[in-house]
Amino acid sequence: MANRKLGVLSAHRSSMLKNLASELIMNGRLETTETRAKEVRKVVEKMITLGKRGDIHARRQAVAQLHMKENEAGQDTIQVLFSEVAPRYVDRQGGYTRIMKTGPRRGDGAPMAIIELV
Repeated sequence: MANRKLGVLSAHRSSMLKNLASELIMNGRLETTETRAKEVRKVVEKMITLGKRGDIHARRQAVAQLHMKENEAGQDTIQVLFSEVAPRYVDRQGGYTRIMKTGPRRGDGAPMAIIELV
């Protein structure tokens, strides 16, 4: 299945998806457009599956797919993914995210949605 183009160049698109996925992992919730939420869902589901595996190769693959950001506790994205997020979903076989449609954005009427970890 091909990715949506989202109206940007490929380098911008991959950077944007890495950034959105990192923010979703760090904060657990994110408000964005519907199409971006559907695209970032694919990335986050794969990252949580890697986190459940937990070996060094999975960590290296996750580092390649996420931006390294730090939270207020000094943990980076990969630490949060492997130590906090993935252990919550050990008994779950997928469907780690939920997308809730909100309404149109005021400025341009783009359909907005909230994506969150279940």
